[in-house]
Amino acid sequence: MFPQKLTDPRAFEIAKAMLGGFNRHYRLFRGTSAEAKKRFEQADWHGQQTAQRERIEFYDKRVDETVASLEERFQTSELAMEIWQQVKLHYIGLLIDHHQPELAETFFNSVCTRILHHSYFNNDFIFVRPAVSTEYIENDEPAAKPTFRAYYPAPNSSQEALRDSLRETLRRIVTNFQLDLEFEDLGRDIEHVMAALQQEMGDYRRRTNFQIQVLSSLFFRNKGAYLVGKIINGFHETAFALALLHGETGMLYIDAALFGEDDLLMLFSFARAYFMVDMEVPSAYVQFLRSLMPRKPRSEIYAALGLQKQGKNLFYRDFLYHLRHSSDKFRIAPGIKGMVMLVFDLPSFPFVFKVIKDFYPAQKETSRELIKSKYLLVKQHDRVGRMADTLEYSNVAFPRYRFDEELLAELRHFCPSLLDESGDNLVLRHVYIERRMVPLNIYLQEATPEQMEHAVIEYGNAIKDLVSANIFPGDMLWKNFGVTRHGKVVFYDYDEIEYLSDCNFRYVPAPRNEEEEMSGEIWYKVGPRDVFPETFGPFLLGHPGVRELFMRHHADLLDAAFWQQHKARIQAGHVHDVFPYEAHKRFYGAARNEARKSPVPSVDGAAIVKASHHDLSVH
Repeated sequence: MFPQKLTDPRAFEIAKAMLGGFNRHYRLFRGTSAEAKKRFEQADWHGQQTAQRERIEFYDKRVDETVASLEERFQTSELAMEIWQQVKLHYIGLLIDHHQPELAETFFNSVCTRILHHSYFNNDFIFVRPAVSTEYIENDEPAAKPTFRAYYPAPNSSQEALRDSLRETLRRIVTNFQLDLEFEDLGRDIEHVMAALQQEMGDYRRRTNFQIQVLSSLFFRNKGAYLVGKIINGFHETAFALALLHGETGMLYIDAALFGEDDLLMLFSFARAYFMVDMEVPSAYVQFLRSLMPRKPRSEIYAALGLQKQGKNLFYRDFLYHLRHSSDKFRIAPGIKGMVMLVFDLPSFPFVFKVIKDFYPAQKETSRELIKSKYLLVKQHDRVGRMADTLEYSNVAFPRYRFDEELLAELRHFCPSLLDESGDNLVLRHVYIERRMVPLNIYLQEATPEQMEHAVIEYGNAIKDLVSANIFPGDMLWKNFGVTRHGKVVFYDYDEIEYLSDCNFRYVPAPRNEEEEMSGEIWYKVGPRDVFPETFGPFLLGHPGVRELFMRHHADLLDAAFWQQHKARIQAGHVHDVFPYEAHKRFYGAARNEARKSPVPSVDGAAIVKASHHDLSVH
């Protein structure tokens, strides 16, 4: 129950101090995100990687600072619960007209639970549900840019006039971002975009309401910048994004045009690094992006924008909602059991729960802290679309009756230090949550020949993308990779992951004599980070069909020279390009080597302004 009166003057001061801590956090968060534009213009790729890594730590640092300040000023850990309830009511009042109220509520939760050392689920004074609506928030300051800009090509019905208007509109959309770099040939790029539009959108007639809406800030990640928006033609909406890259001359070019929900889902994948975006009103960006990707949860969109704590908060709310409206039981996840992680799932919920075991087989020389450091490495690193993002939680309460007995027995045996069975709840003191995928070894057992070839190619491509990002997966067994619903192969077992540059890739030395050749023991010295790629084969290629496909497409992965060459390039400072779209979508990639030399075919402007194959309003 909330107090009837706000009687304690400290409550308002505490609320102001907490909001001040959040405002400082978001000011720094937004500042480093806005600076991504300059880093992109200067091709400062190492600086971009460093900023992406450091920004992840901002939130916890500001929470720690706020907790320390409140304790010093108000001895907050000793305050009565009634005062904390007053603090919350004052805080709600302070959020009226705030531009990030949902983020500020999450910050309040983090500070409160840190001070009082209570687990999230037992606190009735925190924001279990949002108290302030984020609908229709906009920055009304005179000089502020709106969330998105709308462009209206000329309504002239003649094909030539419409084509010219579209060309000019697209050019204006790109140049309005005022990047401090010249394009190699923006006119050439615009023609490719118009041709791609025509190919994508069919031959519907132009409708009365024809406009192009584009978010006002570019999305920066790794070596790319992305322009994101939608084309509205009557009742039909088509999501789109343009990828901007640096050319070999240092000038810009449009590398690809992406269309439709599936392309955007790949761009905003949970297996990729977070974007840098300059947002005054993040909820407005999330609302716009959900209109492009209605199947993507808001929690994942917030995380993709770098607001992973807000994503965690929303995910947990969605999880509790699902528990209330389902009745199936948690079970041990299908597949081969892990040596260091106990994995379980809820069949009706598309995620898996991973708990670090208390003890491991003798061959696993590791520890809980080392495993946690590996997961943190992945969180902070460029995941290049090949490593699943994880949500990390402490003190998560589950209804005990929802666990089947086999799973309970495994938890009690392998994870007793993390298990607290109190009353009707089962509390896990530490747990990782990942999106569920089909384990690759299971997928291959049931695959058609065509699916098997695709999966083996994807598996090798996944490893090569990880190599490009300076990651050696360590344990490369098929069971440690999963297949997404888009058919992408993603790595998800991180306990043996290492930086590629820290590994020593070697050939197996030739035996010096017959005794060594016939010995069943290793006759040569092996350092702690020595890797012998030619020995991967016996562990990976027991299936004849898989072996034939692997050797046809990825035999280089068994050659130490492949790994040595990539390590040398990384140590020399090279940052690889890893694209969040298929090669055939690139205007100037390997699939279109002659694109710059060949004239672009003429484009029918009337055909471009047609409805998409996907009507986003009905998804």
